[in-house]
Formats: sequence, structure tokens, C-alpha cells
Amino acid sequence: MTDTPDPAVSHVLKALRTQLGHLESLVEPELHAAEAAERHLGPAWRRATAGENRLPVAAIVAVAIGLQIALPAHLNLGPTGLLPALEGALLVGLVAANPRHIDRTSTALRVASVALIVVISVANAWASGALVTGLVNGTEGENAGRLLIAGSSIYLTNVIVFSLWFWEWDRGGPVARAKALRPHPDFLFPQMAQPDLAPRNWTPKYFDYLYTSFTNATAFSPTDTMPLAIWAKMLMLLQSAISLVTVALVVARAVNILK
Repeated sequence: MTDTPDPAVSHVLKALRTQLGHLESLVEPELHAAEAAERHLGPAWRRATAGENRLPVAAIVAVAIGLQIALPAHLNLGPTGLLPALEGALLVGLVAANPRHIDRTSTALRVASVALIVVISVANAWASGALVTGLVNGTEGENAGRLLIAGSSIYLTNVIVFSLWFWEWDRGGPVARAKALRPHPDFLFPQMAQPDLAPRNWTPKYFDYLYTSFTNATAFSPTDTMPLAIWAKMLMLLQSAISLVTVALVVARAVNILK
């Protein structure tokens, strides 16, 4: 003998199914719209995001200033401490004017930031040129330990200098990247080519450029990050050439002395 379903229960179940179907018809378009909007927005590096934190960049610039102060006096451009003092003043001004997130559009701040990088670049280029000239002429490198320390300081500062240029110019700079003003990157990071390997909120930060600069200076060629713009390719070429000459001459002279 089979049980006959209660008509009242069947009616309630039928009403519930009708209501659920009605809710699905209301919610489903909104879910599809949200998914479509998310696909349209794309990865974070293409969208407007919060500005990058100022402190990591400021800390690395302070390291570069310290490396320049540690160089012998004859490798400094101008009076000892003059350029590091100027660099320190520019750094303090930038941090004071925009201490947290780098998202403030300001011509004065951009000029000050570029000026800081230029001063560090000029000071390190002078030191590198003076060291290489002294090694070629035989007037530099009497002590292997001091030579290696000076060469290492110049090499590391060179890595920092080019990382700052990469960071400052890629897609118009950190502020332009935060506001997504330029859609096309000048550097292709692995996370851009394979977005499934990175969180959706990933964006290139200063340390990504520092790593790119270090690997380029060490391998004398790009590694995992590819330059796309002509200026990026030329800067990486110049950095590789400077690193190759500096490392080759310093190491060769040091080995000669140790023999």
C-alpha cells in the first residue's frame, strides 16, 4: 500500500519552487553583470588602485646615499658630502610632502623625484668613471680590499640608480600607474603575462623594479622581466655595459693584486 502525498504539503512545495525560480530569475542577471564587470575591469595593474607606499623607496634611496658617503674622497664629485647632502635634502622634502602613499599628482613632486634620481646618477657615474680611469691608468687599486669595497659600493648604487629610473618611468611613473593613466606597460612582468599565477590585486611595486635591475646588472641581460619600450631597452643595455666594465676591471685588478 502506497502513501498518498498530502495535497497541502504538495501545494506548499510547489509554491516554494515557484518562489525559488522567481528569485533565481532576479539574482542571475545581477551575478552575470558582476562577473562581466569584473572581467571588464581586468587585473589590478590595469585599474586605478591605492598609491604605492613611500617608505620602501625612501629606505633604498637612503642606502644609496650611505654607499656614496662611504666612498673614498677622490671618487666624489665636488666637495666631500655635498651631493649626498643635496640628495638627503631632496629625499626629506619628498617624504615630508607625500609621506604615505604615492598617489598625489604634483608637478613639483615629480620634478623633485626626478632631480633626486639625476643627482644620484651623476654622482655614481662620476665615481664609476673615476674608478675605471684610475684602474686603466694604474693610479687606482693599490689595496685589493679597498678596491673591492669601492667597486661593490659603486656596483650596488648602480643597481639602485637604474631601479629608480625603471620605477619612475614605467607607464608614466608611480602616480600614473596608481591612477591607471597608461594602459600599455613598458616592462612585461611575469604576473602580467600569466595573471593566473598572481592575485588579482597584484601591481608592480618598487622591489619588482629593484629585482629587475639587480638581475640585469648581474646577468648582463634581461631575465624574467622583458623591456617593451625603446627607452627601457636602452637603459637596460646601458646598465649592462656599465656593470660589465666595472665588474671586469675591478675583479681583474683585485686578482692581480692578490697574486
